[in-house]
Amino acid sequence: MHKHKFIDLFCGCGGLSLGFKMSGFTPIAGIDFNKSAIKTYKKNFVKSKGICADILSLEKEDICSLVENIKDVDLIIGGPPCQGFSNANKNYVELDDPRNKLFFGFVKFVDLAQPKVVVIENVPQIITKNGGYAKNRITEIFTERGYFVTNAILDASNYGVPQKRLRNFFIITKNKKFDMNSIKKNEKQITVLDAIGELYQFEGTSSDFRELHLEPDSPYRTYLRAKNNKIVNHDIHYPAEIQQNRISYVHQGGNWKDVPEELWKTNRTTNSNRKNRHSSAYKRLKSDDVSVTIDAGNQHSNYYHPVFHRLPTVREAARIQSFPDNFVFEGNMTEQYLQVGNAVPPLMAKSIADAIMELLNNEK
Repeated sequence: MHKHKFIDLFCGCGGLSLGFKMSGFTPIAGIDFNKSAIKTYKKNFVKSKGICADILSLEKEDICSLVENIKDVDLIIGGPPCQGFSNANKNYVELDDPRNKLFFGFVKFVDLAQPKVVVIENVPQIITKNGGYAKNRITEIFTERGYFVTNAILDASNYGVPQKRLRNFFIITKNKKFDMNSIKKNEKQITVLDAIGELYQFEGTSSDFRELHLEPDSPYRTYLRAKNNKIVNHDIHYPAEIQQNRISYVHQGGNWKDVPEELWKTNRTTNSNRKNRHSSAYKRLKSDDVSVTIDAGNQHSNYYHPVFHRLPTVREAARIQSFPDNFVFEGNMTEQYLQVGNAVPPLMAKSIADAIMELLNNEK
């Protein structure tokens, strides 16, 4: 049976790659400019090539030597920046915008590989900004190359991920237009408790390697578990006492409004800005609901653990993003949080990959 091969551009730590791999596709390369993200990619995709490179600097010859047999690639997936297409000004030269240069770097790979499918993931705002200029321009670029282009904004919580996270996906296909409705949704929503509840027992422990001894008691926990039941990337850190004190007043699902007025008075600036705070500031996650969007912050994150007066650890954030426990994050803690927050949730990616796999198999 033909194994469909793919490369992941702007791959980060490999969330999109992991989803496609779980669906039966074969990763042959991941390319990103971020060193620690590529370190993580290499650690978790040992048979694939992790390439730390600036896509802008790669000429056709470089690409062909980095990705041998590029013509064998069936899919190109990734998250190229598309924000540069948000300007419809007639004096605007498209290629003067560095972000567009990166996008056309992505297109250069497509021109070389001529893949059957291209998947582009980005922020939902790209679709509506400036009357949908970016969407139309991206559609034009690929239509000119003989592809069918379709897109949809999907919410990760519909695809087995315990998190509300909206992302736009362009699915670009060679032979016939992809039907976005063929991406199957999960009937059951997964909660924060299901994702991280079994890690609560490790509070106050300091070991780098923690082990779960009970059998997993839900399908999601079964999916998350590593074969050896070990928990890594779970360094527990508590914020400054004043922050702990403030968050102690916040109920699950609540935010900074639950904090007594006098606790802001230690800091004049904070106090004067209090009324302008975003509703996500000091937000505590709700155990029985999906999480808010996991961002790329660390100390600046706006969401707190449902039970403890701290931010979720890297592993807790990863579980909320649907990374299984055997996926190990490399780099320092700030880099790890960044990798988790920037990733496409693997189970969301898998749902998309499953529908693409079905399309490719039906074409045979």
